[in-house]
Amino acid sequence: MTQRRGGRPYRAESRDIGDHRSHPPRHDLSNELTALEGTSYGRYKSLRGKWWAGPAILDISRVQSDPYAPPSRVALEFDAEAADLIADWYATEERRRALAVLLAKRFKRACPTRDLRIDAGGQEILRRASCTVGSDGSVVFRLGAQFPGHGRRIAGRQAARLLCEVLPDAADEALSVSEEDVLVWTRHADDVRALREAVGAAGLVAFVADGAMLARRSGVDDRPMESGVPFASPESMAVEFDLPHAGTVRGMGIGPGVTLIVGGGFHGKSTLLRALESGVWDHVPGDGRDLVVADRSAVKIRAEDGRAVTGVDVHAFVDHLPSGDDTRHFTTENASGSTSQAAGIVEALEAGAKALLIDEDTAATNLMIRDARMQELVAKEREPLTPLVDLVRSMADEHGVATILVMGGSGDYMDVADRVILMDAYRPEDVTERAKALAAKPTGRRVEAEGFRLPRARVIDPRSVSSESRGKQKIKAGGTDGLRFGESDVDVRSVEQITDPAMTTGIGLAIEAAVRHGWIDGEATVEAVLDRLDEALDTGGEAELLRIRDIDLAVPRRHEVAATLNRMRELRVRQSGG
Repeated sequence: MTQRRGGRPYRAESRDIGDHRSHPPRHDLSNELTALEGTSYGRYKSLRGKWWAGPAILDISRVQSDPYAPPSRVALEFDAEAADLIADWYATEERRRALAVLLAKRFKRACPTRDLRIDAGGQEILRRASCTVGSDGSVVFRLGAQFPGHGRRIAGRQAARLLCEVLPDAADEALSVSEEDVLVWTRHADDVRALREAVGAAGLVAFVADGAMLARRSGVDDRPMESGVPFASPESMAVEFDLPHAGTVRGMGIGPGVTLIVGGGFHGKSTLLRALESGVWDHVPGDGRDLVVADRSAVKIRAEDGRAVTGVDVHAFVDHLPSGDDTRHFTTENASGSTSQAAGIVEALEAGAKALLIDEDTAATNLMIRDARMQELVAKEREPLTPLVDLVRSMADEHGVATILVMGGSGDYMDVADRVILMDAYRPEDVTERAKALAAKPTGRRVEAEGFRLPRARVIDPRSVSSESRGKQKIKAGGTDGLRFGESDVDVRSVEQITDPAMTTGIGLAIEAAVRHGWIDGEATVEAVLDRLDEALDTGGEAELLRIRDIDLAVPRRHEVAATLNRMRELRVRQSGG
């Protein structure tokens, strides 16, 4: 058996681990399982609770009802001595998060059977329930275990091998990680933390390191393209930062205000924007976007035909509708592309976004621009929409909201841009001066707004947010596309920064936490609810959500939680003070 530091094998003699006086772990799980051979499958439920497993404790928290039900839930808990990690590896929160992801991925690789299922995630380093590393060096693996059966009879000997041999061996292999491998991850965590702090201190919205590989292998494979073009910053936009391990890193810094990304089709405009929208998350070493970071509050905005909008003040973008609907408290079950995008912008600002990311390919054209000819043909008094081009400057100058836009079809945005980046065969070029020269030539287009006014805050009716479905709690993720929350089927396909099915689950549990704690109380604004949620998750992390349900989850940002809430068709709100 693999030996870890100190030469100790995984399965050592049982010993006391922590304080378990109220529910002391039981012994001899293997014998117990063997004795259950051939009995009714329901007798597996007698195993719930804690068992000694060598130097660790096996906690069987949920047992499936039959062989065809979702897997049982188990956790393998190691105290610091049993985990045997070097203290420097878990010295900071960022290191612990990175180390936990590394251990989960090692566990998955070491496990020879699909009967044990650990959520190892993808390319992002997220706080996950599947593996946690404590500030004291303790480690917990949480996973699904498919308890074996012969039809509806217990396969006890198979279960004993699964839980008493295969499971501990996989954990032992995961924890037998080399110092060299760990240092790659923990030093990377240090560098990304330092980079984010330096980018923020420099007043930048985003940074893309030279040598970054932004292109992905495919739409279903998020690993870096092996034959892609490495990123290289234009000299005029290049900045350098000193990182603790990587040393001096050079790359393109994107400042506040309005940034245009232009260029021909298939030259990398959207690829750059997608890298920036993913830059709110840290990435695993070797991802290609390792040193691509964006403001943590950056939100991707798009048009979304058919979505529900509830009580949103979109008056800055939409006025005097022919239907007479109140656009200061706009509600619809079936939003158009333009009204859904307007609502998305307002909702993002309500949740605290300080940077908006927009790609014309997924935006509503009529909310983005009205050119001079269309202004002549359709008078302003007959056009309810005020295009973003006439508001984005005010959003930046008066409210500190940066906007990064991919724009290939409208030169009118050059009038309001602070910088223009031309993508040519995946290579960026600073063409700001050329763009300003072109913008100096009048087109005859008239500005259609005096400025952007922040919308009024909203308050959620707590009676409209419930996870109860036919008397039972119902929170179920549908990958990254949807969430079942009580009676609500929430379509989140267009919330593009939900990158992982476990994050969808985390969003549902975060909303449920807000309900249970009374943060959604009919008085607190949406912003105040999200602030309370942030505080709880910053303090309690995944444990806060695991109290609701032991399930694979990743801790979400407030912005994806807000986006999901706003897409609930049962949601009811009032405006603060109204």
